[in-house]
Amino acid sequence: MNRRELIKHIALLTGAAVAGSELFLAGCKNEDKSATAGFSEKDISFFDEVAETILPRTNTPGAKDAKTGKFMASYSLDCYDEKQLKALKDGITAINEAAKQKYEKDFLQINPSQRQELLKSIDAAAKAYNIKPGKDLPPHYFTLMKQMALLGFFTSKPGATQVLRYVPVPGKYLGCIEYKEGETSWV
Repeated sequence: MNRRELIKHIALLTGAAVAGSELFLAGCKNEDKSATAGFSEKDISFFDEVAETILPRTNTPGAKDAKTGKFMASYSLDCYDEKQLKALKDGITAINEAAKQKYEKDFLQINPSQRQELLKSIDAAAKAYNIKPGKDLPPHYFTLMKQMALLGFFTSKPGATQVLRYVPVPGKYLGCIEYKEGETSWV
């Protein structure tokens, strides 16, 4: 190979690398679609309402303030296996069917006291189901929803800073701190 051919090949390869870099880098764009990839906006608002029923807004923020529904969708898609994810999606249908059977409306259409009553009965059924689940059976769908609602809320900024005691930089270790009835927990 002579010098001219070598320069021609180098120019061709370098030009292809520069011209093709846009196509190559287009695959590196990070768009967070994990929260909506497997769930619709209606499903996310459903999760928000379930979480808000479990952790309602009082003099402190509620689950909807922490956007717990979006967390539940994203977390389940990232961390649950196929069986758990199917149980969770089937749970949306099961809760809506239970609401229709008891109140003749979807879960999102019933009032907060009816939601609370319905979820209490489903929670009791979930506790009975989880006592001795089969080896290949996933946890009850409501157990998954409740765990994610609690995790999502208490790891969020409103949950950690406005509901729990939050110390961004802890001081020295105090092994024995007096607890007064009704105090909030530490993060």
